[in-house]
Amino acid sequence: MTDTTHPAAEAPVAAAKTVLDINDIFKILPHRYPFLLIDRVIELRRKQRIVAIKNVTINEPFFNGHFPGQPIMPGVLIVEAMAQAGGALLLTEVEDRNNKLIMFTGIERAKFRRPVLPGDQLRLEVELKMWRQVANMVAVKMEGIAYVDERKVAEAIVSCQLVDSSRGRNLPAGEAEPE
Repeated sequence: MTDTTHPAAEAPVAAAKTVLDINDIFKILPHRYPFLLIDRVIELRRKQRIVAIKNVTINEPFFNGHFPGQPIMPGVLIVEAMAQAGGALLLTEVEDRNNKLIMFTGIERAKFRRPVLPGDQLRLEVELKMWRQVANMVAVKMEGIAYVDERKVAEAIVSCQLVDSSRGRNLPAGEAEPE
């Protein structure tokens, strides 16, 4: 018997998958280089937990200025990587994800314990703490912990809201969207 995958069966990309490669991530997240900060998902439990990997290389554009001669990954980008992992967890539950964006609504208790350097592999463990869905709005709160090897390098609680991608464009009356 041969397994056949039909395109219609792929609507929620990770509905049955627990591991995602970069091509799966591209189907879920709108981020692209240089701002896509996760390379692989190694564990996914729907509406519970995700573990993602970010391979940190000297070629990252932020290392040019942070800091010359002493490259350190900015803490805010580590928190952004946590949020992107959490966003992948959230967006796997959304059928019309191409019309949605995930927006930060809060960052709490962010702590940075050790520097993240070129050559490190950042493991992002994000656990869903709260999921609230009302009409067309989804709000989540997630706890993220970042590790290099077995050492905790950062942690934060991140709140996000799923919104229609057209929201917030605030075009003047009568002006059409650019094509």
